[in-house]
Amino acid sequence: MASATRLIKKYPNRRLYDTQTSAYITLADVKQLVLDSEEFKVVDAKSSEDLTRSILLQIILEEEAGGAPLFSSVMLSQIIRFYGHAMQGMMGAYLEKTMGAFVEIQSKMQDQSKAFYDAKGLPSPELWTQFMSVQTPMMQTMMGNYIEQSKNLFVQMQEQMQQQARSMFQTFPFPPPGGDKK
Repeated sequence: MASATRLIKKYPNRRLYDTQTSAYITLADVKQLVLDSEEFKVVDAKSSEDLTRSILLQIILEEEAGGAPLFSSVMLSQIIRFYGHAMQGMMGAYLEKTMGAFVEIQSKMQDQSKAFYDAKGLPSPELWTQFMSVQTPMMQTMMGNYIEQSKNLFVQMQEQMQQQARSMFQTFPFPPPGGDKK
């Protein structure tokens, strides 16, 4: 039986209340829900407005400020440039699919690595060293190929959209660029 989505209410005093446990929680607790793959929704206690994305962004901001950031300034700048751009919707879907593929690759790698643990759950140093010496270059190659394929697919989609736009606007009587200035 699938569990229901956990409801967390955010009050005006910025406190978060977990309705499942009937207790106030912190952003660290919400982060743990994410890490535990718990389904949850954060809503404003007064208006019932969905605040889940806002809370998740707060967690990311705290993580980014906490030492080893995941996003470089260049990457963040590139993401910001897509807001308001015609490709914004497609970029969100693209990033989501890319992240999904990365998680799938990571999961497969974790499954493969389970054989390198002994009965006590401790890694065998020799087997782990062998595994990583083979997996690391293979993983780098696999990710490099995936990124290159994704890039090519994205460029193709962009070219197709440009061609569709050109063919659609050819039927309109637009003046040529730099037209007559008499």
